[in-house]
Amino acid sequence: MSYEQIEYDARDDVAWVTLDRPEKLNAWTPRMATELADAFERANTDPSIGAIVMTGAGRGFCAGADMEDTFRTRIRGTDPGANTAEGDGGMPKGLDWVALCRRSKPLVAAVNGAAVGIGMTMILPFDVLLASSKAKFSMAFIKVGLVPELASSHLLVQRMGFGRASEMCLSGRLYDANEAYSARLVERLVEPDELHDAALECARGIASNPPPQLQMIKDLLTANASDTDLRAIQKRESELLRRCWETPEHKEAVDAFLEKRTPKFR
Repeated sequence: MSYEQIEYDARDDVAWVTLDRPEKLNAWTPRMATELADAFERANTDPSIGAIVMTGAGRGFCAGADMEDTFRTRIRGTDPGANTAEGDGGMPKGLDWVALCRRSKPLVAAVNGAAVGIGMTMILPFDVLLASSKAKFSMAFIKVGLVPELASSHLLVQRMGFGRASEMCLSGRLYDANEAYSARLVERLVEPDELHDAALECARGIASNPPPQLQMIKDLLTANASDTDLRAIQKRESELLRRCWETPEHKEAVDAFLEKRTPKFR
């Protein structure tokens, strides 16, 4: 499909996806969601791509849903697009954003500015969150008479802990980058002029690993993060471990180690 609200660029083994509505601080729309899903699937089906980075154009990352094009449109009785009324969390019907993120190639968010509302919840299922020291974060749903979506009431607790997640959601206040990092919302803070390179380095480090095992690990983290049944957790791990033993990637890694060379997985 043609992209109107995002940009897609393949940079060797990394797909670089940019939210591209800088005049509106990259405010989210159903059209943007559809384009992002297409871009992720494009990367997922490209064997040369090992990881995906998402960032924002201009000074914002994503300032939340476009008030005019989403909330006001819906209040006036018109669906904002692609039957969001029957979708999950305001997404177009049929687009399970959380499932897409968890089955996609490793996802790195490079948060360059404000990430508010859905601008924040849509990256919580990502694998690694990097932020500029000028980034800001807010679960501002309470401020507009809404509740969080996209499994964020679960994922935020996993990332920050119950107390921190409660305060963030119930207050709706804006957190600066240092507070977000201290609260364990993001994995790393970097200076604004270093964010691009840091995200690319992170993504390339991940992309250098064997693709099947990357997805297996994502699947294990998704299934096991909240499971308290240790036998069930070990069963999932053991089943995938036995599969790994038979893969060419495992053989290549062992051969490369013994031959003192860099393994080639792609």
